[in-house]
Amino acid sequence: MSDPALREQIQRATHKAEEHNGFTKWLHFGNAGWLNSRDPELQGRAVEFLDLVAASVIFSTTIDMTKTLRQMAREGRTIRASDPAVLSPYRRENVLRFGDCTTAGLHVPPPAYNPALHAATEWP
Repeated sequence: MSDPALREQIQRATHKAEEHNGFTKWLHFGNAGWLNSRDPELQGRAVEFLDLVAASVIFSTTIDMTKTLRQMAREGRTIRASDPAVLSPYRRENVLRFGDCTTAGLHVPPPAYNPALHAATEWP
């Protein structure tokens, strides 16, 4: 623990884990996040479902951020390699937890996701 670089790495990893835990706690709004059952199997299912919901929301937010970065690049803005590194997929402003949910389009598969940014980058 006397190595400053190791302490910084541990602190960054801890911060990421706490940020994820806070986000999933925020998503789990029913019953203030308390599980009703003492059955370990049902508790496990509830946790797995919450992780699935959180992963879906994080993936959707990441897609939205990528679209925005692509639009900025098309507009001629320079995207530095360090810019996406400071973005967080744990944003809450874009998530409607209590409404605007529809199942009408669930049978339509989404288009394939292309993770490439294809932006002119400026490297430090």
